[in-house]
Order: sequence, then structure tokens, then C-alpha cells
Amino acid sequence: MVAAPLLCCLFFTTLMYEGLPKDMPVGVVDEDNTSTTREILRNMDAFSQVHLTEDYASVSEARRAMQQGKIYAFYYIPEGTTEKILSSRQPTVSFYTNNSLLIAGSLIYRDLRTMSVLANASVGLQTLQAKGMDERTAMAFLQPIVIDTHALSNPWLNYSVYLNNTILPGILMIMIFMVTVFAIGSEIKEGTGKEWLAMADNRMWNALVGKLLPHTVIFFSVAAAYDAYLYGILGFPCHSGIGPLLCAAFLMVLASQAFGVFLISVLPTLRLALSASSLWGVVSFSISGFSFPVMAMHPALQVLSNLFPLRHYFLIYVSQTLNGYPMVYAWKPYLALLLFVLLPLLLLKRLRTVMLNYDYIP
Repeated sequence: MVAAPLLCCLFFTTLMYEGLPKDMPVGVVDEDNTSTTREILRNMDAFSQVHLTEDYASVSEARRAMQQGKIYAFYYIPEGTTEKILSSRQPTVSFYTNNSLLIAGSLIYRDLRTMSVLANASVGLQTLQAKGMDERTAMAFLQPIVIDTHALSNPWLNYSVYLNNTILPGILMIMIFMVTVFAIGSEIKEGTGKEWLAMADNRMWNALVGKLLPHTVIFFSVAAAYDAYLYGILGFPCHSGIGPLLCAAFLMVLASQAFGVFLISVLPTLRLALSASSLWGVVSFSISGFSFPVMAMHPALQVLSNLFPLRHYFLIYVSQTLNGYPMVYAWKPYLALLLFVLLPLLLLKRLRTVMLNYDYIP
């Protein structure tokens, strides 16, 4: 309940400590080998994500190196490129990336494509200046519209900020599901449900509060430690203040515990309930919307996403912590988490019956 969540936090935050991968190995096939192509490659190597590691003699060698995992991509400059540039005959360069490694492939593709565009603009500028056009007029011709891009909320494009704010609460939710299911399911499995209820004056609600309240305190403390570490020590963007952070964390813990009670009530066999809780927790990562937008999913999946507590916690994080909207604009996900908290009330009678009369089947 304490060590595993904190170890996961340290693992993922140190894994992505740099925010973005840097100096990823890229190969070069430069069949032209002129001062112009060498300048293009020097400029490419200046990008923070790209590190030109080796010059290959042919495309086949570079492709083999990429298949062996020695490089993530390679840049191919065919023979005669400089000659075509000088004679304005539109030379073609190629770059090959390995998109089975999504982050590395996409980042390197972006840099290689940017460098190709910049090289094209540089050559065009030199050509126009050679024809007597001044630099300002030439730039207006080459780039009539200048794009000024500003990334909102996470301007560093830091993958640690992007991933850890949802992965870590999601991992904590899975642990809460399973601990809650195990705590109640053990009473069913060991046949001690009647004794447990007797200690609570045969009131199921009292029994649940007495058993789960210490868990609530521990898990909320862990969630608060997450927030202190991510936003206080690591300096992740937080535009909502400490109040909404702690409120969302508290509701997340209560909703996760309530959902665990719901699962063991519906599936009063410990192994089945544990399997269901782990499955529900893992699917939460895919359907919560942080890796693929829910609005782009199939309509049936859009409706199904509302049945996962992590989805609503993610919406609170985006609207308040990341974007800094007032709490009044995030009332729907708050209400959804509150409804999860009330979910066990629907099955209290069934759970009490299970405790008193159920014969456990291993």
C-alpha cells in the first residue's frame, strides 16, 4: 500500500527525467559528399533529438543497421544532389524512420523533415540572392506566412509531464481496487464474514467503513505525496493551487475503494474479483483519453469510458491542474467521482447476504 506506489513513482519519474529523449542515433547515407550536403548534415546533428552516429556506404547497410536496432533512422542523400540544387532541378532526399518505436520515430521524423525544409529554404534564399534579390524580399517569397507556434500548458513538450500525471494515479487506482477487493474477499474466502459483521453490530455499512477507513488514510497520504513530489519537487505545471489537487486525490481514492467494493459484491469469489479489478484498471489507461482522445473513439466506447474512475480524474487534471480553469467548470467529473463513491449503496444488501450465507467456491 505504501512501498509499491512510491517505488512506481520513483521508477517512472526517473525513467523520463529528461522529459524528452535526446541524442538518438541516426545514420547517414551521403552518396553526394559535397560541402553543401556536409553542411546540411552538420545542421541536422545540431538538433537535440538527433545524433548522427555513422556514415553508411549504401542504403542496404543503413537499413540493416536500423533493423538490428543500432540506429532509429537514416538520412539518404543521393549522388548529384548538389548539382541539381545549383541548377534548380529539385533534388530528392529521403529519410527512413522506425515508427514501431513510436516516440523515437515521431521525434526523429519531425527533426529530419524540419531540416529538409530548412535546407530547401536556405538553397532557395541563396539562389534568389544570386539573382539580385535582397534577403527580406527573398524571405517573403520563400515564406509568405510565418507560423509562430506556442504549445499550451506543456510548452516544453515534456513526456514526463504528459505521461506521469495520469500513469501514476492509474497505477494507484489499480492497487486500491485490488487491496479493497482482497480485504473484503478474504473475509468471504476464510469464512469470517459473520464475525466481521458481528463486530459491526450486523451493519454492513459500519463494517465497510471500519475496514476501509485506515486504507483511505494511507492511500490518500500516498496520493498527496505524489502531488507534493510531482508539483512541488519536480516542478510540473500546476495552475489550480493545492486545494483542487487534494480534493481530486481524495475523491479518486474514495471512488476507487467504492468500485472495489462494487466488484467484490458482484463477483464474490476472490480470484474472479481480483482478475476483474486488475483488468478494469489496465483498460483504464487506454480508455481514459490521455493517449488517444475519447471523442475520436467509437460512440460505444465513448459511453463506456464514463464507467472508469480514471477518466474523470483525468478530466479534472486537464481542466484544473493543467489549464487552470475554476472548479465550477469541472463539476461534471467531480460529480461522476461522487457517484462512484455512492456505488456500493446499491449492493450493500447483497454483500451482507454473501457474508452471512455464501459458500465459497475456490
